[in-house]
Amino acid sequence: MKDLDEIRSLLDELESQPADALEGQDLDFKEWNTRSIQDAVALVVEMAVCMANGGGGTVIFGVNDKAVGRSNAILGVPPEIDINRLKKAVYDSTDPKLTPVFQELSVSEGTGRLIVMQIYPGLPPYTDTQGRGKIRIGKDCQPLTGTLRRRIMVETGETDFTATPVSGMPESLVSAAAMERLREAARRENAPDDLLRRPDRELLATLGLIRDGRLLRSGVLLTGTERAIRKHFPGYVWTHLRMVSDTGYSDRADGYDALPIALDRILDRIMADNPITTVPQGLFHFEIRTYPEIALREALLNAFVHADYRIHGPILVKQFQDRLEISNPGGLPGGITPQNILRHEPVPRNPALVDALTRLRLVNRSNLGVRRMYQALLIEGKEPPEIIDEGEAVRVIFRASDLSVPFRLFVAQEADKGRILSVEELLTLQYLLRHPEIDTSTAARITQQTESDAKETLSRMELDLGYLERGGTGRGTYWRLRADLHRRLSAPGHPERDRRIDWEAAKTRVLSILKQRAERGESGLSNAEIRQITHLDRNQVARLMRELRQENPQIQEPGRGRWARYEWAKQ
Repeated sequence: MKDLDEIRSLLDELESQPADALEGQDLDFKEWNTRSIQDAVALVVEMAVCMANGGGGTVIFGVNDKAVGRSNAILGVPPEIDINRLKKAVYDSTDPKLTPVFQELSVSEGTGRLIVMQIYPGLPPYTDTQGRGKIRIGKDCQPLTGTLRRRIMVETGETDFTATPVSGMPESLVSAAAMERLREAARRENAPDDLLRRPDRELLATLGLIRDGRLLRSGVLLTGTERAIRKHFPGYVWTHLRMVSDTGYSDRADGYDALPIALDRILDRIMADNPITTVPQGLFHFEIRTYPEIALREALLNAFVHADYRIHGPILVKQFQDRLEISNPGGLPGGITPQNILRHEPVPRNPALVDALTRLRLVNRSNLGVRRMYQALLIEGKEPPEIIDEGEAVRVIFRASDLSVPFRLFVAQEADKGRILSVEELLTLQYLLRHPEIDTSTAARITQQTESDAKETLSRMELDLGYLERGGTGRGTYWRLRADLHRRLSAPGHPERDRRIDWEAAKTRVLSILKQRAERGESGLSNAEIRQITHLDRNQVARLMRELRQENPQIQEPGRGRWARYEWAKQ
């Protein structure tokens, strides 16, 4: 949620972009309906329900989200609107009851006041008293359909499929091999020895997998025999395919194993066709796989842990020549999207299963698994994973990109100096290895940060770490790799030739060329030619030339069409 200081900063950004561009999962702007107080209050109730179902957030009333410019966008809320009555209206009109926090924000535009509604996270689903409801998904409030209501109940643990007890004595359902694999995996992650030394039944009870003397479905999935898994998880199977094309495969394996056995079997099959690159460093030679094992393990664990086991569908692994795809049934839960997955609070679909794995230190509640996947790939100069939400399934794609030896050595050398690069810093560097520059909005998008946090990351990489150089001013500020680091990382292009000329230097350069051409009797410069000289885009060139013409009336109007050129008038 946004506090009032953050909102004031956001309002300043309306000078250059509409409020719609600032909206997100936890932020919305709404124009106040001045024609009908009933319709306006109904919108407040609808937005309160929508935000509550989407995990909470902030709604700012009194702003046209399509207009650009503060004076055009900020229309305000009439002074007679009482926020205490709005709070009562929301409370009376929602089920379960919602009690949002309303705040007034003074502005100089419109009616002079905005109303800010803060909705704190609760236990959805919420509806109005007529049973109608919406849910926040990304920037939209979508109808709370039966499917979405079912997903909410699963994600809040109200209908945790893995928490259901099953019939039969626990000892008859448990596989000794699975128990041993589970202990081995937990031992590798430094789980407490006193926990792992306990007898099977006591260990399962401590992990919360036995209740009232009965094994939970989560216990069956973690430690069960194949027969027990087939009975209590009728839709479960894992499949590994070695693909020769998008529609054909040369080899296939299927399994109904308990999770720790399934994980090892799938990894063995992947690693059998996971090429190695040898990197010499001093007296040592390091072997680096195309797909880092830590990234594979985290992706597979996520697939098993967050699968919707009520849907009949496999944990599916497709291994192509140029990529690896891991998918599981069930979409991303709880407002998580591919665009916010690095920063969103974790939302377990199967809480009983996650609780047990957390105590064994095989998963964590801090959403570090996804960050580990990113980091394992990025430190080797490879593309980050691609995560796709397909509605009823999630797919993670690893590209078989080449190892960048200079980048891998750079990361290792920085670590020796005590500089452990964050995922955000790695994403920024990898972007700059493929692009000549980055601005704040682009950095915010690729790192999934707010623009203020992204700007802080860029500034730290410039001032504290010395990786970047700053160019431009104000909203035109951008960053680029330092020339020495560009050469050290063997980045494509030329560090000096390809960089953008600073604004004032660009004006000086263009003005000099226009004068020289006029002296030689040659034609002036087109927008395209100026773009080549300055490395600015079309709109930036137009703005640059407007400023130049104001400062130098000798520059003639360029005219229109593809042959339009800026000319220096002869005296």
